[in-house]
Amino acid sequence: MTDDELQTLIEDATADYALGETDAALAKLTRATAAAPASFEAWHALAEVNFSARKLDPALTAAECAHTLRPADLFINTTLSRIWMERGDKARAEHFGAQAKIADWKEQLKSPPAAS
Repeated sequence: MTDDELQTLIEDATADYALGETDAALAKLTRATAAAPASFEAWHALAEVNFSARKLDPALTAAECAHTLRPADLFINTTLSRIWMERGDKARAEHFGAQAKIADWKEQLKSPPAAS
């Protein structure tokens, strides 16, 4: 699968999800992760759609795969925090929430606000 085909598949899955076609979205994202296991975007999207469908175990598995690829990413740390909170593990949720805040602060330091 080319990068363009992968991107199209992820975008199609996102559109399916937005239209309420969760099963179709999950099927496409599962195909995407199988074809491109190093695709952070595919794993993160799969985690989010599973989480939204209240499928917490598959959401966690997909989120952990994405986290392995980009451990300092703000969004995957936020996703993991939400999943762990929903699973009732406040300590792990807080850990990933803190990681998300650190990632956000690092981004802010790269682009400080303009002086007035």
